[in-house]
Amino acid sequence: MLEEHGGGHDPFAEVNETVSRACEILGLPDDVRQIFCSTYREISVQIPLRRSDGSITVLRGYRVQHNGARGPYKGGIRYHPEASLSDVRAMASLMTWKCAIVNLPYGGAKGGVMVDPHLLNEGELEQLTRRFTLAISYVLGVNRDIPAPDVNTNAQIMAWIMDAYGSRYGHQPGIVTGKP
Repeated sequence: MLEEHGGGHDPFAEVNETVSRACEILGLPDDVRQIFCSTYREISVQIPLRRSDGSITVLRGYRVQHNGARGPYKGGIRYHPEASLSDVRAMASLMTWKCAIVNLPYGGAKGGVMVDPHLLNEGELEQLTRRFTLAISYVLGVNRDIPAPDVNTNAQIMAWIMDAYGSRYGHQPGIVTGKP
């Protein structure tokens, strides 16, 4: 995963090339292709993280909702140092198609934070997760957007997401899957 402007690699453009070819083969009109090749909503948030040594690191996080025509958005959240907006867009698009192909009543979404979680202690990881959750919480919900684990996230992180979301909107166990 490279930055969307680094290395000449754009994952979302690559996914859209495949989608465009499929639309052409199926004879779908251009306006349908345009919908399939764009995202519904993109959120980019700044996450200030107070490190255990007292310093502050500012991280970048994303949540992309690709297409919700089939139902609430569904997709994982990953913590990776090279996560980019283009990566998250591409993965959200792929989640749309994965859900549609197996006839699940969900749309596609994905989230990511540009961080190496192995460099954080447990307290910092919890703080990061709670801040990211609250920053994107207004688009989450059991009937709107349901996160799940992905690369470098796990059941504990999903539990922190559920708890952080619940602190603002009340306890809702269905807000996230993959929790303990």
